[in-house]
Amino acid sequence: MDLSLTQEILVWGFVIALIMGAVANKTNFCTMGAVSDWVNINDTGRFRSWVFAMTVAIAGVLVLSASGFMDPSVTASGSFPPYRTPNFSWARYIIGGLLFGIGMTLGSGCSNKTLVRIGGGNLKSVVVLIFLAIGAYLMMFNNTAIRLLQVPLDSVALNLSNAMGASGQSMGDIVGSLTGVSAATMNYVLGVIVVLGLLFWTFKSKDFTGRFNNILGGAVIGLGVVGAWYITAGPMGQQWQQELMFAAQPPVQHASPQSYTFVSPTGDLARWVSEGFSTSLLSFGLLALAGVILGSLLWGLISRTFRFEWFASWRDAFNHIIGGFLMGIGGVMAMGCTIGQGVTGISTLAVGSFLAFGSIVLGAALTMKVQYYKLVYEEEATFPKALAAGLADLKLLPNSLRQLEAV
Repeated sequence: MDLSLTQEILVWGFVIALIMGAVANKTNFCTMGAVSDWVNINDTGRFRSWVFAMTVAIAGVLVLSASGFMDPSVTASGSFPPYRTPNFSWARYIIGGLLFGIGMTLGSGCSNKTLVRIGGGNLKSVVVLIFLAIGAYLMMFNNTAIRLLQVPLDSVALNLSNAMGASGQSMGDIVGSLTGVSAATMNYVLGVIVVLGLLFWTFKSKDFTGRFNNILGGAVIGLGVVGAWYITAGPMGQQWQQELMFAAQPPVQHASPQSYTFVSPTGDLARWVSEGFSTSLLSFGLLALAGVILGSLLWGLISRTFRFEWFASWRDAFNHIIGGFLMGIGGVMAMGCTIGQGVTGISTLAVGSFLAFGSIVLGAALTMKVQYYKLVYEEEATFPKALAAGLADLKLLPNSLRQLEAV
């Protein structure tokens, strides 16, 4: 059976996501776990695996662009989401990132890990996905939520075109506007510098190199992101865009150059279900969700690690529900998740993606610190005291302001 170009792109998106899901399950690639390992036991192995995925993705996009297989301009405002838009919504990146980081800690994993866990038989993650989808749906399609939560943050955004004459928010755009060098040239130069710096930092630790799964997980996730950019923005993607120009309406949602992100597709999932599973509401992201879940399921069955898991208590259930909801809200607000901004967005060298990534890590680390202090000190550890102690541990507050002894 001959597939249409749209169907072919969706199938490729599904297949790559399936591989990513299987490998993420096998290697225990988990961004929340990466932050937890670093904060709680000072093991940076999985965090460096995450950074390695970013490094591979940046290098891959540079190679695709330099070789002519992908027009670098497609990662600008024409992509989904628009990572390199000149509208630098710093408040969205920070607040959305913090909310997502808090949510992924309460929900025992980010949006990608939630999908991986569903494939592995974790029924708790099904509940997390439902509330993640509800939160994302509200932020994407509910006018009241958009008006109350997104519009105020967009109102303080910095327009880089007006502020400094930059055509976008990539590193090359910003530095090029300041130096007079073309943005494309600066993106290559700065991209190579960033890749080399991140490779040095990643591989200098035995926490990372001592476990092959860290290398494998980061490499496959990074290559998966590059693969999706190639499919949707390479020769096939460019032909796809030309066909869409003459289409009466796009055959699927978000028919534009893109790579993997796992929050907005959950909002699309909620809409797809609520509107009767219309094929016109299918998207690259929806097929990616299915691919990750199925890939994880296949690995769980092959490795015999598949097992059902449910909540330990009502409190556990409540934390996961709130966590999922916050991830949905925060992920859309920040225009991406730990993969969507932390790998895909960063692959475009968008400054906002780095800001969102840092905010996600901070939100997760602070939540873990607060939880730990409240566990150790119980009633004595009020939220302000636990927060102050956590901030002091992270060197973000003078140690003299803590009211709880460091543990």
